[in-house]
Amino acid sequence: MKILVAEDDGVTLTLLVRLLSQKYEVVAAPDGRAAWEALRQSDGPQLAVVDWQMPGLDGPEICRRLRASGETRPMYVLLLTATRKTTRDVVSGLHAGADDYLTKPFHPEELLARVGVGQRMLQLQEGLAQRVRELEEAFRNVRRLEGLLPICAWCKRIRCDQHYWQELESYLSERSEVTFTHGVCPQCQEKQRGEAAAARASRAAG
Repeated sequence: MKILVAEDDGVTLTLLVRLLSQKYEVVAAPDGRAAWEALRQSDGPQLAVVDWQMPGLDGPEICRRLRASGETRPMYVLLLTATRKTTRDVVSGLHAGADDYLTKPFHPEELLARVGVGQRMLQLQEGLAQRVRELEEAFRNVRRLEGLLPICAWCKRIRCDQHYWQELESYLSERSEVTFTHGVCPQCQEKQRGEAAAARASRAAG
């Protein structure tokens, strides 16, 4: 997972990068504007550790912009602060759009644990989004099966959306949970017996 670390204090930034690089790919930003630009990239980090007070844009403003941007990817933001420690400050940061909050100086193990929680949350959201996409695709397939199907009157193949003809069994198998078993209906059995009897009579007459 790619993580953004935004911190204007060089010593703390180096410490954070060194600590998180043990498990993650880290993108470092020395101020709020660089952090915002990194988060705006289509392949940018989805998890950010952001200092509250930075030049350009502070941590809460970055959170507000993220939540107002209509970003479709799941995003998780952990705010760091050395001075904003009151309950009112915590509530203010969370209202701005932060997912978690940690005061400095922090214990490295606590930081890693909180980042791990963020990673699990993102994975759960990604899994849920994938499940929603699968359900939407299944719903589209059901709607397609409920509508009119262009079928060849001779060979009974189905014309697909891509305008090629597909066997009925493979068409239904790809778009539903139908599993086919094969047998012969009484009408076809009778037809086959009749054709076989006619063939034997023809050979005997010849």
